Amino acid sequence: MTLKVYADRMSQPSRAVIIFCKMNGIDYEEIKVHISKGQHLTSEFEEINPMKRLPAITDGRFKLFESHAILIYLACAFPGVADHWYPADVSTRSRIHSVLDWHHSNLRRGAAPYVFNTTIAPVLGRPLNPQAAAEAEPILSSSLSKLESFWLKENGRFLLGGNQPSIADLSLVCEIMQLEVLDEKDRARILGPHKKVQQWIENTRNATSPHFDEVHKVLMKAKEKLQNQRLKAAKNEGGSDMKKALPSRM
Repeated sequence: MTLKVYADRMSQPSRAVIIFCKMNGIDYEEIKVHISKGQHLTSEFEEINPMKRLPAITDGRFKLFESHAILIYLACAFPGVADHWYPADVSTRSRIHSVLDWHHSNLRRGAAPYVFNTTIAPVLGRPLNPQAAAEAEPILSSSLSKLESFWLKENGRFLLGGNQPSIADLSLVCEIMQLEVLDEKDRARILGPHKKVQQWIENTRNATSPHFDEVHKVLMKAKEKLQNQRLKAAKNEGGSDMKKALPSRM
């Protein structure tokens, strides 16, 4: 039976699973589930994942959701996956689990709501929530600082201190890539101070080339579209201000 990956490439964890499959030559069928159209909320998808979240997989009769669990399953269930992704050594595996657990309770808790409430919400028909964004930003900034001071403190190129990426690198880097859709000033303010994180992103991109950029194309298109919308809004606002400044006719 062919592995089926239910995903929306605008979803950070969906991208991580797809890149992993491509990197390791895992034969799969990508089933597109568009979050913007509410397809993840249908009764049909609920049969795959009762939590109605992405990604999810089916492998024959086996169904699984939660991206970290999926990545671990793929690394163990399919032959030919390079050991560095999820090493057989128990202590190294435990460190990977430590990073992944930290991800969900820290980095994701800051990045996801910040990006959603500053940028993505209107795309899904939801209003921006400045208060939620303000609450998420310090969590995001603190998480990026912790990445620099702890997870990337060793001399290696990746999170575990080695020269090859693990599933932890892939999961976290796809989370941080979502910052690409932010206003350039906001992105520079948040990510700019973290040079080690920026270098690690490039290391992971290079290590997973060309699949990294191919899978992130949808995000880059969204970034371009949002930038154009901001420029248009700024021009309209500037024109409105000029009209207000002109003297009214008698």
